[in-house]
Amino acid sequence: MQVPGRSLVAGWLLCGFVGAEDVLLNYPETRTVRQVDDFHGTEVADPYRWLEEDIRENEDVAAWVKAQNEVTFGYLEQISEREAIKNRLTQLWNHERFSVPTRAGGQYYFFRNDGLQNQSVLYVQQTLADEPVVLIDPNSWSDDGTVALARVEFSDDGRYVAYGIQDGGSDWRTWKVLDIKTRQLMPDELKWVKFSEIVWTPDSRGFFYARYNAPQEGDEFQSLNLNQKVYYHRVGTSQTEDRLVYERPDHPDWGFGISVSEDGHYLILTVWKGTDDRYRVIVDDLTKPEQTPHELIDNFDYEYTFVGNDETLLYFQSNRDAPRRRVIGIDLQCPQVDSWREIIAETDNTLTGVDIVGGHFLATYLQDAKTQVQQYSLEGKYVRDVTLPGIGTASGFSGDDDHPETFYSFSSFATPPSTYRYDADTGESTLLRQADVDFDPGDYKTSQVFYKSKDGTQIPLFITQRRDVELNGSNPVLLYGYGGFNIALTPRFRVSHLAWMEMGGVFAMPNLRGGGEYGESWHKAGTKLQKQNVFDDFIAAAEWLIDNHYTTSSRLAIQGGSNGGLLVGACMTQRPELFGACLPAVGVMDMLRFHQFTAGRLWVDDYGSAEDPEEFRALLAYSPLQNLKPGVSYPATLVTTADRDDRVVPGHSFKFSAMLQECHVGNSPVLIRIETRAGHGAGKPTAKVIEEVADQWAFLVRNLQMSE
Repeated sequence: MQVPGRSLVAGWLLCGFVGAEDVLLNYPETRTVRQVDDFHGTEVADPYRWLEEDIRENEDVAAWVKAQNEVTFGYLEQISEREAIKNRLTQLWNHERFSVPTRAGGQYYFFRNDGLQNQSVLYVQQTLADEPVVLIDPNSWSDDGTVALARVEFSDDGRYVAYGIQDGGSDWRTWKVLDIKTRQLMPDELKWVKFSEIVWTPDSRGFFYARYNAPQEGDEFQSLNLNQKVYYHRVGTSQTEDRLVYERPDHPDWGFGISVSEDGHYLILTVWKGTDDRYRVIVDDLTKPEQTPHELIDNFDYEYTFVGNDETLLYFQSNRDAPRRRVIGIDLQCPQVDSWREIIAETDNTLTGVDIVGGHFLATYLQDAKTQVQQYSLEGKYVRDVTLPGIGTASGFSGDDDHPETFYSFSSFATPPSTYRYDADTGESTLLRQADVDFDPGDYKTSQVFYKSKDGTQIPLFITQRRDVELNGSNPVLLYGYGGFNIALTPRFRVSHLAWMEMGGVFAMPNLRGGGEYGESWHKAGTKLQKQNVFDDFIAAAEWLIDNHYTTSSRLAIQGGSNGGLLVGACMTQRPELFGACLPAVGVMDMLRFHQFTAGRLWVDDYGSAEDPEEFRALLAYSPLQNLKPGVSYPATLVTTADRDDRVVPGHSFKFSAMLQECHVGNSPVLIRIETRAGHGAGKPTAKVIEEVADQWAFLVRNLQMSE
């Protein structure tokens, strides 16, 4: 079905418009405290320190949240266009969505959402042609849909599935085990698991996992996550009986990625201490229980991501001597560096993942932020390119060493997700399922351009819009970015972005430095003392869109979440006149204190730390909270966060919003929207997602004057 015509879309935006200048807001009074910190001889005031307290533990913070939400929702509810936007979002969201299938024990498993279910349901089928049967439905776990099925891991023989439960959006997971054949829930319950895989042993008797010590009561969503330990759990036993496999109390900041070789011979622990792809590697020969785990890589100099093995030869994806990564082989019988083998050489494109399927490597690359997949033999000989449906993003490709079958999903900005089966023997892709969304992809076009940043660096920029949108210099544009943690932004389908473009908006997404689009050098160029490059790249994208007649400052909005929220906060404080509206979500806004909460200590790899004098000066120069200035007219801003965000604690957004309301002059609204029983984003119910996007798009309609 085609999208509504231009007249109907415009009709959403022409009913009862009231200019933003006609709205007077009375922001809640926020008390201040006399808090001044000394950083290497520089005193920095922090008058809203008390807003860092957990909302569940501090009545004053809870009262402040309630008062802010009353103002924000009062403002949003009187935007007459909001209801039409929400209704259209609901129509677009109401389509079947499927995950990539997983094969285990001869059966197939996948997630399906009928469209508006708050949580996706896990199904099982004997063959790909059989009728699927519900295995786990998390929608029955809570009335409001805020308890999610976070992750599932199947035993090799297909008898058991271990599944993680996420409550209220928190990063904490409680794991349970289901007997698939009998549908009986086992007595197993594993708590205080975070940032950990569940990895079954081939005998299906148990699995390895990592956990933290139970936090003190009341500190679950605030305290630092330290002293992760690796355990082995046997099915049917209590967590108290789990065997401690590995710990490093001398290095409480270390965490552990867990893998078991497909033949069951080796446990591989990838040791991390931050977000950088720099790992130590520990190997335990499971066939020799009398031996203790030993270090194969004893430094944090490079990335070593375990791919698989051929007896004693272990394959790793690595950036050692290859900034855009390659595949190497390390023989445990001769592990010296000078004996390592290059299996797949570095290319001009960035290697992002490698899987072994049916005796072949499937290597996924980024070519100017677009997916490319190549197949190689285990000796590293090129076999073929995997033919993808177009220019976009493909993901999946996991499988078994001895079976040629794998699955992947493909989508792009205006191409809804499709699921494919791939045969590594023949190179043939077969379409399994295709999302049927209520729009015509042919009505949209995507282009990729390259623009110069402040220092002359060429930055890629994707632009997607309706084909009938004319470059008249005043189109509403949403500029979305991230730029950090070696994460690449690639063309993907999002219902929210489709709705924005239906409304006549242009969607633009640059690939900023700090991301993973062009390897380690691109990533490092946007970290620590060079973090300002990321903001310069984003600002240059905004200027390019204006100079090339897409929009004007008053109709240009910027959006980003988490590290992208920091991006929006930094850019709006550095160039407030450049933007018409800002949507910072769950952002890192206090760069002087982020490392003191939950997982924040891990981000020092990308940001640096205020405890270092030179890094402190760089952080202070762009930290959104500390760079708000009294008497400045800031763009219309809707900050979003959630009460249970234990990744980027909501105190960041609370303090930033309080300071923004204090400093801001002018009539543009500067509001904060605080979701309840939600976290950093994962596991959020569909109903809550639709409500939040409707609020954001209504806010932009009003403040970018899209009805005029």
